[in-house]
Amino acid sequence: MPLSACRDSLVRYLCSFTAGTLATNLTGSQIPAYAPPMSSTDPPVALDGRSLGKRGALTRRRLLDATAELLETHGVRDVRVVDIARSVGTSPATFYQYFRDVEEAVLALAEEVGEQASPLSELLERPWKGEVGLDLARELVDAFITYWDRHRAVLRTRNLAAQEGDQRFRDVRNGALRPLTEGFARKVACDGPPELSPYAAAAAVVAMMERLAAFHVDIGERYGTSRAEVVETTAWIIYRTVTRSPS
Repeated sequence: MPLSACRDSLVRYLCSFTAGTLATNLTGSQIPAYAPPMSSTDPPVALDGRSLGKRGALTRRRLLDATAELLETHGVRDVRVVDIARSVGTSPATFYQYFRDVEEAVLALAEEVGEQASPLSELLERPWKGEVGLDLARELVDAFITYWDRHRAVLRTRNLAAQEGDQRFRDVRNGALRPLTEGFARKVACDGPPELSPYAAAAAVVAMMERLAAFHVDIGERYGTSRAEVVETTAWIIYRTVTRSPS
């Protein structure tokens, strides 16, 4: 199949599906829309599968909050079960009723935090035309940086584990970023320059956003670049990547 024909098929596919509908891939098979992992709002359970009562759920929540707080000042390898338990006035034995180890608690936190990124993709469902489109790009970048600022320790730990090859954290990271990646890919396919590969462009845009969100403070300290300048510059790059706006 010629490259142009292949891209046209991909464009028709990406532009065809909306939330809650089924699309067809290039072979004609139906593909369900992205389904996120089990929500953290689902009733938590103990390691043995028992449903947690109100008291048990509160204890689990306190253990997770203590883990997140320790990650603010410690690397995950330096966080010990005894430290987490001591922070909430309980014993390591109680911790092990809910999690097998510290990494499993961090994984639960990463899943929770990942779900909070999903609403950002709703900005990609609106038309990005003219100045309104650029304003939406600014809003998305600003919200994504704010999201990272609020959850920096957990997101940093998640990404480090993913980069080191832990498939559990890689899956959680990919799941959290997939709505944004899919949204950008549809934008490029429907409205972007025809020279661009939708998924390659989307992956590049999401990677740039995540990197800048993670290190915008360092960039400011080293180069004197303000947060507002990071948002504006990133928004312009994204806007011109996913639309056919004139230079």
